[in-house]
Amino acid sequence: MINNTDKKIARSKVGFDAIKTMREIRDKISIEIMNMTYEQERAYLDKLLAKPQTKSK
Repeated sequence: MINNTDKKIARSKVGFDAIKTMREIRDKISIEIMNMTYEQERAYLDKLLAKPQTKSK
């Protein structure tokens, strides 16, 4: 059985927190589209989604 301490150690070894990352992305987008019209939001999101999804190394 894995306890909470083991989970924290496992997460820190990975170094990636998906929940934190998704919240940061959501907050960034919310700020950027705050005062946009619907048409501006659509153009922004279309442009954002047209970008490649992965970073090449």
